[in-house]
Amino acid sequence: MKTTITGTGSYIPTVTVQNNAFTNHRFLNSDGSGFKHPNGTIIEKFEAITGIVERRYAEKHLNASDLAFLAGEKAIADAGLDKETLDYIIVAHNFGDVADDVSQSDTLPSLASRVKHLMRIQNPKCVAYDLLFGCPGWIQGLIQARSFINSGIAKKCLVIGAETLSRVIDPHDRDSMIYSDGAGAAVLEANTGQSGEILAQEMATFAKEEAYFLFSDVSYSKNADPTKYIKMYGRKIYEFAVTHVPRAMKACLDKSGYGIEAVKKIFIHQANEKMDIAILKRFYECYGATPPDNVMPMNIHELGNSSVATVPTLFDMVRKGKLADQSVSKGDVVIFASVGAGMNVNAIVYKV
Repeated sequence: MKTTITGTGSYIPTVTVQNNAFTNHRFLNSDGSGFKHPNGTIIEKFEAITGIVERRYAEKHLNASDLAFLAGEKAIADAGLDKETLDYIIVAHNFGDVADDVSQSDTLPSLASRVKHLMRIQNPKCVAYDLLFGCPGWIQGLIQARSFINSGIAKKCLVIGAETLSRVIDPHDRDSMIYSDGAGAAVLEANTGQSGEILAQEMATFAKEEAYFLFSDVSYSKNADPTKYIKMYGRKIYEFAVTHVPRAMKACLDKSGYGIEAVKKIFIHQANEKMDIAILKRFYECYGATPPDNVMPMNIHELGNSSVATVPTLFDMVRKGKLADQSVSKGDVVIFASVGAGMNVNAIVYKV
């Protein structure tokens, strides 16, 4: 059974936060001590490594489920779909709805149920549920939707990745500059007669030593309240990602029946520019090759790391010609790949 992406959509928040907005932050080490370098130097080094110049934060009145709804509506319209015919709505996220002025995560009801409610879908056979799989959650949602379609229990699925990481970051942690907000979505359908097909998939969870490379913990400031924020061991994640993501991509491409020379675009989770470039180079080294120019689109420079939203947002932008010098055409072989909390890794080969 062929599974085709028939529509995509994304919601890019309107609040732009540039790096100089962090100039007056009081950044601290994990033990509460200060850095010897001034913030200007910290920000300069941060930009050189991550590539992030600015990021987007959600408007105060919008939560993750609202962003998901807005992206999902665009994907449905793009697919020309009657939303009452959807079999599944899958929403990937990590922190649920976190209101602008409230630190507590809210996941009751699920974000997927909230999206279905906002869409005013009446059909009870449209099953809505959430997916927690770290940053690779949206790609994992595609994998699940493909399984539903291949098994014959679904014909139309909406998969959304949405997150408001700006509301779960410690202002005293310099890693807080990485994170951003956004949402991206795709409609997947069975046997539409249109071009496009998921050809192969690969996924893995490494949890023996790696489970807590990303975790929740209190602020680095000893005077802060007991609220828990997103934390990470950046060096360990980098080493993990540049080792395991290329392997997953190779395993996936080998299953697809296509060679490295057929790959036109690679959509990698926008976590860190330096890391993504290293992943790309190591992937091509698996085949004794060098990455072609322009094969890896990036939007991290302006949008930051919005977790589950980075890959679908990036793909939607390229698919619709909204990223300079980047495009996909009918028949192109592309790869989606991601890594994140768990530690989880996955990849998909898709023929446009």
